Amino acid sequence: MSSTPQGSLRQRGDKGSKKRSVTPAASDGHTNGDDGILAKTKQEAKEIVTREWDYKLALGIITVLAFITRFYGISHPDQVVFDEVHFGKFASYYLQRTYFFDVHPPFGKLLFALAGWMVGYNGEFLFDNIGDSYITNKVPYVAYRSMPALLGSLTVPTVFLIMWESGYSLPACVTAAGLMLFDNAHIGQTRLILLDATLILSMALSVLCYVRFYKLRHVPFTRKWWKWLLLTGVSLSCVISTKYIGVFTFFSIGVPVAIDLWDLLDVNRRQGALPLALFVRHLAARVVGLIIVPFLIYLFWFQVHFTILHRSGPGDDFMSPAFQETLSDNIMTQQAVGIEYGDALTLRHKETKVYLHSHPDKYPLRYDDGRISSQGQQVTGYPHNDTNNQWQILPTKQFASPLGNKVKNGDLVRFRHLVTDTVLLTHDVASPYFPTNQEFTTVAMEVANGDRFNDTVFELRVENGKAGQEFKTMASHFKLLHYPTKVAMWTHTSPLPDWAYKQAEINGNKNVQQSSNIWYAEEVPSLPEGSERKKKEVRKPKHLPFLKKYLELQRAMFFHNNALTSSHPYASFPIQWPFLLRGVSFWTKSDTKEQIYFLGNPIAWWLASSLLAVFVGIIGADQLAQRRGIDALDDRTRSRLYNSTGFFFLTWAAHYFPFYLMGRQLFLHHYLPAHLASCLVTGSLIEFIFNIEPALFEDGIDAADKKKQKIDQGRTSRPIRERLAGQSMMMAWAATAVILSAVMWSFYFFAPLTYGQPGLSVPEVNARKWLNYDLHFAK
Repeated sequence: MSSTPQGSLRQRGDKGSKKRSVTPAASDGHTNGDDGILAKTKQEAKEIVTREWDYKLALGIITVLAFITRFYGISHPDQVVFDEVHFGKFASYYLQRTYFFDVHPPFGKLLFALAGWMVGYNGEFLFDNIGDSYITNKVPYVAYRSMPALLGSLTVPTVFLIMWESGYSLPACVTAAGLMLFDNAHIGQTRLILLDATLILSMALSVLCYVRFYKLRHVPFTRKWWKWLLLTGVSLSCVISTKYIGVFTFFSIGVPVAIDLWDLLDVNRRQGALPLALFVRHLAARVVGLIIVPFLIYLFWFQVHFTILHRSGPGDDFMSPAFQETLSDNIMTQQAVGIEYGDALTLRHKETKVYLHSHPDKYPLRYDDGRISSQGQQVTGYPHNDTNNQWQILPTKQFASPLGNKVKNGDLVRFRHLVTDTVLLTHDVASPYFPTNQEFTTVAMEVANGDRFNDTVFELRVENGKAGQEFKTMASHFKLLHYPTKVAMWTHTSPLPDWAYKQAEINGNKNVQQSSNIWYAEEVPSLPEGSERKKKEVRKPKHLPFLKKYLELQRAMFFHNNALTSSHPYASFPIQWPFLLRGVSFWTKSDTKEQIYFLGNPIAWWLASSLLAVFVGIIGADQLAQRRGIDALDDRTRSRLYNSTGFFFLTWAAHYFPFYLMGRQLFLHHYLPAHLASCLVTGSLIEFIFNIEPALFEDGIDAADKKKQKIDQGRTSRPIRERLAGQSMMMAWAATAVILSAVMWSFYFFAPLTYGQPGLSVPEVNARKWLNYDLHFAK
């Protein structure tokens, strides 16, 4: 199935009447008909242009309704709702220039910061909890919410324009846009401080711009051709600069681009063979417009991100010491202390924040699974500061002077537990939870200095450190590698049983490269207050090249995004989304019996999902008919069905099926881009089913000539669809009226859950639990 936009797009304004279709090819002069036909076609084209008012009127009405539905009651509730705790907080961090970490690219969050900046807000409120009052904290939340509401409102007319530019009849355009206009999920998601409005509008603009670009395929390298190519690239950049699932939009545009390039290589093209040098120009233009330009814009938003966030903040811990030293007021810049042999340190794990800890208790002789331990002294991870967290760092060689010997990257060291006067050790004994990892314990000084000396030796390896680099508190993130067995000291979040007071397990990890092996020295408790080493000098933030900062942030973002695997009460699976089997509770207020429940328009979603299956069935039936020599569809209808509707179906599939491969938390809102594509498929199938018309003109070739050729070849029957061709738009309009009436009723019925008002009684809530939706009762 070809997945390029339709090869025979009608001019805007063609309402499926008896008129001939005017394709881009025909309008560009690539017509093979006689002069009379061409003259007649040009005259009809002029008449069509004069009748565009009905499309424009429908577009205007739909746009106004989109703004009304998105902005209605936008000030309610005046409290933090669901994920506004995240994206409102990020906007405040931007306004305070405070560095933060998030798994999404910066573009969408920068738009919220822009909204706050434009109304003069300073970002004092940090959106800490769902239900916190905006009024009490004097937050311009309506300005924040107006940004996604504006973008969400513009998405609806964009869907209409996609259908219009693709040459569909007015009922098809109204149906597709109407499904978006009255969808409770899109309305609910795009009137709150969330990223999805930016993502969905950018995705829709990418499709629209590509359709406009594709229509100019017969006039390449003109100014309009370049304009729409570059606008497609800019729109694609906005998608992926908002969320990384924007790569799905790249795929849905990239496939038809690749097919188009493949067709250009065909020496048997109707327009003639394309010289190889000209093909290279086509390829280079698309690489520049759809890959290089979007990537440069994508990098630009990260440069803006780094430039604004120049102060130390809650995102510091996710970054390397070198990165943190580029931020002003950073604790590493201000408090880093050089470490010397003989110092007593507290060592802390970077991810879990537990301290390296030991106490006199021993490992049990036998674990629950029957394995035997060494019965050595327990070494654990402890979350609180305690004297049992203090370890003296010792050298493995003699120095000329016992004082002033600095610890450096790559040194071989030992650690003495001060409270129990024992030395840290790991050996070839399985740890409590991981039979493949080594147990950590301690042994008495005389044993550590005797037969087991080698087992107490560790290599101090500073991450991204240079040879001989000084080891410092806070500023030196390091891995502690056991010198004889080459395992790294590691911990995790599963607590040990009661015999270890539910503290964290410390063990030797054979996967040395694992990023969770990182530790740092937090402080040197043995240093007296008046020590010269504690005196701080004013230090300026260091500089780190942009690409290094960008690549480090990318690694951290992808790692933490993949780590979002914990359960959530409102998480759902992709198989549930097209059938709208569950939603998400955003906000509840018991005293007024109000709640916001994120849920799509059930009737609209079920219709769109059903027609996706119908489309697959139609394609299958047509393929089977062709194999049996039955011409069920005329060429123009088949071209539109496979290319235009096929492109919309590909866009849906590209934004839906990849979620089955993800292991992270997923929610219903992840389906919204795919739902937009399903609305396009629905609109196009409404035309296919109810607006049957003869294919009189296809790609600039008179269909009558084609029919004569077929008859000359012995084919005496016309395609079934052509014989059934209808002239009236009444059936299409009737179908559109029935669909939108049902959709509007469903929208109104579920509107109290979308807008959070008015409050619903228990019977009213029960009436809306169609598929056991997990609605909260406002008691």
